[in-house]
This record gives sequence, structure tokens and C-alpha cells, in this order.
Amino acid sequence: MLKRVPRTSAEDIRRQLSERIIGGDLAPGAVLDETQLASEFSVSRTPIREALKQLAASGLVEQKPHSRTIVAKPDTDALTGMFELMGHLEALCAALSAERMTSAERRALDQLHGEMAGVVSNGDRLSYIRYNELFHNAIYTGSHNSYLEDVTRLTRQRLQPFRRAQFSTLGRLSKSHAEHGLIVEAILRGNGIDAQSFMRAHITLVEDAWNEFAGG
Repeated sequence: MLKRVPRTSAEDIRRQLSERIIGGDLAPGAVLDETQLASEFSVSRTPIREALKQLAASGLVEQKPHSRTIVAKPDTDALTGMFELMGHLEALCAALSAERMTSAERRALDQLHGEMAGVVSNGDRLSYIRYNELFHNAIYTGSHNSYLEDVTRLTRQRLQPFRRAQFSTLGRLSKSHAEHGLIVEAILRGNGIDAQSFMRAHITLVEDAWNEFAGG
């Protein structure tokens, strides 16, 4: 009896496309062609349409008239608003982490920050991007507020293509690491006010770095 090969589901396709968008392989404004994707995934256009509909619901793509789908490319005002919200959400996560992180979580955050120093020294941008995501995720988790963590992760996902691009600007790795150092120090001291302030300033500088990259 022939073994049945499982079909690629709409959810599998959505997940893979989401990873490409967040990872920067599909840039903002890129067109997602249903026929081309159906051929790539060896499926009909039906699961492709469903996957794109799910991506549109999450805000990662925009569906235009006549079945045209593009990777979301927010205008300047929308992007500014997203960064503004991100700053408040991450600042709150940092403040709560300073108050609520366990001793083990604080040690892990400090160790992670130390490991990132070597990545900066090597100028390894791709590794730093991966570490950077781990760093911020540790602070979301450290807030010990699962709803805040979920909302912050979702907002970060929307901004991820723009946050990643800023690491292409000259000297941004070392500046980012120095900003992280202030946040870590405040969290280790249990100073929520400073942690909140330093995180909000960090996100503002991330936005400035993106604007420098986009304008350059």
C-alpha cells in the first residue's frame, strides 16, 4: 500500500511565509503571487489564499484589489505610531521585569548580555539579530504578565522587518549593546523606573536608526 504524503496545509504555508517576512527574506512591498506560491509549495491556490488571508489578519501583508497581495509596508505615520506603542509596551515589560524577575532569570539575562559582547566584537550582524530577539524575549517573559507578553510579541512581529534593518547602519551593533547594558543594570538593581526609562530611550533610538537606514 502506498504511503500517503501529507499535503502542506494553509497553516504551514502561513508559518513559513511569516518567518520569511520577519526574517527579512521578503521585504516590505514585495508582491506575493498566488500562482508562484502554489507552484513552490506544490498545492492548489486555495490553501495559498487562506494562508495569505491569515497573514493579512495579523498585519504582515496587505491584500489589494484584484487579488494582489504585498508584504505590509506601513506609511511613515503608521510606522511612527507602531514604534511609539512598542516603546511603551517594552518599557512596561522592563519595569515589571525589574520588579518580578527571579534570581535565575536575572542571571540568565546578564549572561546573555555578556555573550552578545563577543558577537559585537566580531561584527557578526546576523548572530546579533538572533541574540537581540532572545534578549528582548527574556524581558517580555520576565514581566510575568502573559497578556502583556503576548501583545508585545505581536507588536514586535509587525515591526520586526524594520527593527532588523537598522543593524545595517554603521556602529549600530555596539550602540545597541551599550543601550542594552543600561537596561540590564537597572533590572539587576531592581530599579523599575530606570529600566522603563532606558528601554523607552532604546526603542526611540531603534526608530531613529531605522529612519537613518531608510533615508540613506
